[in-house]
Amino acid sequence: MAKTNSLMFPTINKCASIGREKHTVVADMDGTLLRGRSSFPYFALIAYEAGGVLRLLFLLLLAPLAGFLYYLVSESAGIQILIFATFTGMKVSDIESVARAVLPKFYSNDLHPESWRVFSSCGKRCVLTANPRIMVEAFLKDYLGADMVIGTEIRTYKGVATGLVCSPGILVGTKKADALRDAFGETIPDIGLGDRHTDFPFMTLCKESYVVPANPEVEAVSRDKLPKPVVFHDGRLVLKPTPLKALIIILWIPVGIILACLRIAAGSLLPMQLVYYAFWALGVRVYIKGTPPPPAKKSTSQTGVLFICSHRTLLDPIFLSTALGRPIAAVTYSVSRLSEIISPIKTVRLTRDRVNDAAMIKKLLEEGDLVICPEGTTCREPFLLRFSALFAELTDQIVPVAMANRMSMFHGTTARGWKGMDPFYFFMNPSPAYEVTFLNKLPEDLSCSAGKSSHEVANYIQRVIAASLSYECTSFTRKDKYRALAGNDGIVVEQPKLAPNKKT
Repeated sequence: MAKTNSLMFPTINKCASIGREKHTVVADMDGTLLRGRSSFPYFALIAYEAGGVLRLLFLLLLAPLAGFLYYLVSESAGIQILIFATFTGMKVSDIESVARAVLPKFYSNDLHPESWRVFSSCGKRCVLTANPRIMVEAFLKDYLGADMVIGTEIRTYKGVATGLVCSPGILVGTKKADALRDAFGETIPDIGLGDRHTDFPFMTLCKESYVVPANPEVEAVSRDKLPKPVVFHDGRLVLKPTPLKALIIILWIPVGIILACLRIAAGSLLPMQLVYYAFWALGVRVYIKGTPPPPAKKSTSQTGVLFICSHRTLLDPIFLSTALGRPIAAVTYSVSRLSEIISPIKTVRLTRDRVNDAAMIKKLLEEGDLVICPEGTTCREPFLLRFSALFAELTDQIVPVAMANRMSMFHGTTARGWKGMDPFYFFMNPSPAYEVTFLNKLPEDLSCSAGKSSHEVANYIQRVIAASLSYECTSFTRKDKYRALAGNDGIVVEQPKLAPNKKT
């Protein structure tokens, strides 16, 4: 006889997780593997990151209808509205890109500890979900080690989603049970995990079944206990966009754009000595720690100091200059033409030719102080990527600088989008902040002149900055980041050469 009442299923905390290496587990996603029972925030992420603010607005306008149908008609009807509003007319490649580069960060932050305890203990793992497979499969397989993902299949036409779903429709209720039978045949899964009555039909097909009670207070799996740390992620939104937060984001964007333009104008047009105060007046917080070295004196033929910064956004050199109260030239690996135009400091592109780049950096140091971010690309999480060692060969006058920032609504970096919008997104935050920490100058006995290799110096500087920020050092590179997020090596196609930005 089929079980029809959740009281007939024990709760997840009663499930033993020892000796399950040869067992098969089948779990639902929302409310089971994840603490949150609503899939709206993840549809909203795809809507905004792949379709923009108008698509997010369209989804938000249809959300009440989806909720009405979900509770008063059927779960499948409500989910179908969310799928239609989010996916219709959207390129499949864009959906896959967001699912791979954006969603894992948010999913990882909502992983249910009890469900993960059981799910991770089993040798074979299957997820059975009403969500479109295309939006959940990358996270489930790459980060949770799922062997099989069975979800709703969306209809496409010439690489574009239609907003409709393939037969048998949204996988809820008995359709989940039918999908489980089709996938496993005569084999009976050992454990079934679900959280609502529409999961019961597939749970009855398992040898053991457990319910995950609704408990929003339970803490998600902590960062250090995640099955796989999320080092790289993309997307503009910092917040998980619940309906209320999505509405706030939409209403804020026009205000944020105006505010960003004012802040950028202040940073570009005012003398650098006044930028610090202008930023504070406009809600941009700049915190300075440590004692910076004095500027190089050209009259004594003293070469400039090379500031080595951790890389959080392309604005790092500008906030370093703000902290110093004087413009510092910066060498960059790639920067958009728009960013060059609005930059208040001199920027020079590296050619990725070691000999040419070394000669260029030496020449710039002869002219004065210089800043470089040897990671070569930004990282949002508390990790430092591998430092390129070239800088250590060119001077012993090295000052490490730990850069940290705070963004509450929008990320000021991107791997998939147009980088020219990075400074605008950073300054669109209600009250963004930068913390600039000047560390001790590289000791002479640890420099290349004292016999240390350039790699030893670079690794030492990386460790010093990481320790200051309580970050973790990694050996990941720019290529690793862009392969993970954008499916390429992160090399910008060479454009016609432009003269360096000479603003000072």
